[in-house]
Amino acid sequence: MIFKDRGIEIKTREQILSMRAAGLVVGRTLELLRDEVRAGITTGELDAIAEDHIRSSGAVPSFKGYHGFTGSICASVNDEIVHGIPGDRVLADGDLISIDCGAIVDGWHGDAAITVPVGEVPPELLELARICEESMWGGFAAARLGGRLTDISAAIERHVRANSSYGIVEDFVGHGIGSAMHQPPNVPNFGRPGRGPKLVEGMALAVEPMLTLGKQDNHTLEDDWTVVTDDGRVAAHTEHTFTLTPQGPWVLTALDGGETKLAELGVKFGALAD
Repeated sequence: MIFKDRGIEIKTREQILSMRAAGLVVGRTLELLRDEVRAGITTGELDAIAEDHIRSSGAVPSFKGYHGFTGSICASVNDEIVHGIPGDRVLADGDLISIDCGAIVDGWHGDAAITVPVGEVPPELLELARICEESMWGGFAAARLGGRLTDISAAIERHVRANSSYGIVEDFVGHGIGSAMHQPPNVPNFGRPGRGPKLVEGMALAVEPMLTLGKQDNHTLEDDWTVVTDDGRVAAHTEHTFTLTPQGPWVLTALDGGETKLAELGVKFGALAD
């Protein structure tokens, strides 16, 4: 039985553990793809590697067939913010690629994304990717049982504003996740703290900041999927799925549960297993 509180799915311990199993498949797939990214490989080849790994791990790709999407990953290169369709595009030195991946185990979802440089990349792009990832971890560090959802949002925005002039994409946000890939509540990457649903045990959220070198304005291409920056500047996207336990955040798609990154921020992670 799945319990919902005001439309938000509240998972049992056993259901969270199934999400952890899905999260590990996602995390391992992304690490495999990180190692495979190089000049000369196509985004379609990366997609094939991902699908084979997900299925051989006993999981199902979340994205393939989702509202007609044709890939097992989203592969968004340079000015593509999110939802890039994998295909015959060849990666080149200097590109920045964001890879989003989802997997289902026993009906439960994991969802995460990484931004990876291709060969020698300008320092400003590496910095964009770094701030994007750091802001996500700052969001996790701000999450507390009994706190509010926008505590996460405000922490993300605060880190970005304090360290850059990057655009924070507002049209696409994080989300609840569990027995479906996208669920309430939305998790914006900006806003004031202390608002939105209360953070409670059994809630699972996918937190995913999207930053741009220029303005955050964007549009969707004619393929009805790929979202690009209006000004053609490069974007970065980072994502993890996490939950909160009485001990602290547990990042379900991080291979170590988030322990290393959270420790750097002075936050104890709250694994139920591992």
